[in-house]
Amino acid sequence: MKALLAFEDGRIFTCKSFTGPGETIGEVVFNTSMTGYQEILTDPSYYGQIITMTYPLIGNYGVCSKDIESDKIHARALIVKEYIDFYSNFRATETLAKYLKKEKILGVEELDTRALTRHIRNKGAMGAVISTFDLDPESLIKKAKKIKPIQGNDLVKKVTTKTPYLWHNNMPDYILEKDSINLSIWRYKGKKYSVAVLDFGIKYNIIRCLEKAGCEVLVLPAETNADIIKKLKPDGIFLSNGPGDPEPLNYAVNTIKHLLGYCPIFGICLGMQLMALAMGAKTFKIKFGHRGANQPVKNFLTNKIEITSQNHGFAVDINSIKEKGIEMTHINLNENSLEGFKNNALNAFSIQYHPESSPGPHDSLYLFNQFTKMMAL
Repeated sequence: MKALLAFEDGRIFTCKSFTGPGETIGEVVFNTSMTGYQEILTDPSYYGQIITMTYPLIGNYGVCSKDIESDKIHARALIVKEYIDFYSNFRATETLAKYLKKEKILGVEELDTRALTRHIRNKGAMGAVISTFDLDPESLIKKAKKIKPIQGNDLVKKVTTKTPYLWHNNMPDYILEKDSINLSIWRYKGKKYSVAVLDFGIKYNIIRCLEKAGCEVLVLPAETNADIIKKLKPDGIFLSNGPGDPEPLNYAVNTIKHLLGYCPIFGICLGMQLMALAMGAKTFKIKFGHRGANQPVKNFLTNKIEITSQNHGFAVDINSIKEKGIEMTHINLNENSLEGFKNNALNAFSIQYHPESSPGPHDSLYLFNQFTKMMAL
């Protein structure tokens, strides 16, 4: 089925839908991972975005229900060079096209993804429209220009949990009242540490990694205030990944300010940006973001290079951490952006990438054990 992709700057790409008719809008971004399309699609950090996979053949291992990273697909659409409908994978339960159709997500192929990636790299991530209904370029460009920008808007409220939940038997356990968190059910047998997670768009495998490290995990809505969290008396606090711009999230920054120094805090991705804002640093929008499972990062604490999985369009201004008591611990080797910091006085540390590695390499899994060691002191 014929389709058109129109950018707000007027660039047009012809393509073909492999999921049937549809029309959608969003910020177009590219991901350089060779595998992991299901985890990418269900990552809440992609809320409001149209994902372009730079690897040319997508769909060849199908879809497995165990590989989801949240309760649904958060991306608006998927763009690929060539879709493969005949999968070969003993774990697969259905095709990618069937999965996308079930979730009412548009998928398009036969598009020059190399040219599209170069366009985003040169011009920056921007809004676009994909449609099988409206094939008039001028009409689609007008629609694209009306898209609400991601910068300056709070997207976390669209993806955060509405109800606190414990993680039990590898799935959310909604046994808590929304406005009354009961400490009597805080721990399950065999867990050493209690961790309160502020959910800005958390991925399931992050919780699995915390659990594997010996933590009982309580996931809280993003707007949970510091007083409630302190009443829970957690051993540690985790600030999750999430979509969009950190600067509009004043409620989260204020909460983190009141929690710094209370107990060990570990932040990743958006959580790192929010922690930095709480410490007085600044953030900015990256031209086309970091999205992929092959980003090289140098760890100054170990003097080793880690290959990391990343998905973010904003970053912490490396110059703004000076004189804030913040020590740089990691740096991106592609363009020297800040990838990690710590503040020993406040017992807090953060990294910009996704250490749970879903999808991606396992170089950074040690960070979860580093977190538990802090809680053990």
